[in-house]
Amino acid sequence: QVQLVESGGGLVQPGGSLRLSCAASGFTFDSWVIGWFRQAPGKEREGVSFLSSDGRTYYVNSAKGRFTISRDNAKITVYLQMDSLRPEDTALYYCAVHTSDRIVLHPLRYDYWGQGTQVTVSS
Repeated sequence: QVQLVESGGGLVQPGGSLRLSCAASGFTFDSWVIGWFRQAPGKEREGVSFLSSDGRTYYVNSAKGRFTISRDNAKITVYLQMDSLRPEDTALYYCAVHTSDRIVLHPLRYDYWGQGTQVTVSS
């Protein structure tokens, strides 16, 4: 049974930082991609950053230069370090797993999802 548990969200002022964690368990896949997605009220869920099992990364334009995705190699925990946060980054952030090592961006391609962690950027 695959489980994903996100943590690390909260309220932060514009320009601040947060580090989100995605703790994965029950993995039996040799190849995978973990993606961070977000969904703001009234908007579609969108991909933010992606990490493959062989270490490749991908960032959407809004995340480039501000967000960093990484992994704890001792366990399958994937982090999203978010710096220079903006009010438009406010959303519910999810991690999800795609069960191949091809980085895909559409949320419908992801098979397992966590419950999400809220990020609010406001002064």
